[in-house]
Amino acid sequence: MTEQATKRVLLVDDDRDILAAMDTALKDLGLEVATASDGNEALVRAEEKLPDVVVLDMMLPKRSGFLVMEKLKKGKKKSDKPRVIMITGNQGSRHRVYAESLGVDIYLNKPFRMEKLLESVKKLLG
Repeated sequence: MTEQATKRVLLVDDDRDILAAMDTALKDLGLEVATASDGNEALVRAEEKLPDVVVLDMMLPKRSGFLVMEKLKKGKKKSDKPRVIMITGNQGSRHRVYAESLGVDIYLNKPFRMEKLLESVKKLLG
C-alpha cells in the first residue's frame, strides 16, 4: 500500500514571528509547509507548491489578502482550489463578509490561539 501523500500548507503573513510560530506548529503535525511574506510571493508559492490549505493574512505588502484570494479561487475547478483560512487583526464584520464572499473557508481574528489555527487546518484537510 502506498502512504497517503503529505498535505501541503502555504502560510502567508508579513509578521516574521507569527510566520515562524505557525510554521513550527504545522510542521509538528507532519505537514509540508511553505511560507510567503507578501501577496505577490504568495501567488508564486501557490503556483509552485499547489497547497491544500492556505493560511492568509488580510493585510499584506504588495498585494492584499483579498487580491490574493481572488487569484487563488479564479478560473479553477473547485477540486483544484486550495481551502483558505484568512487571519486578520481587523475586527470589522464588513471585511469578514467580503472575505467569505470571495470563498474564504475559515476567518480568524488576531490574536488567535495556535490550537484554534491547528484545529482549523485539520478540519479543512479532513
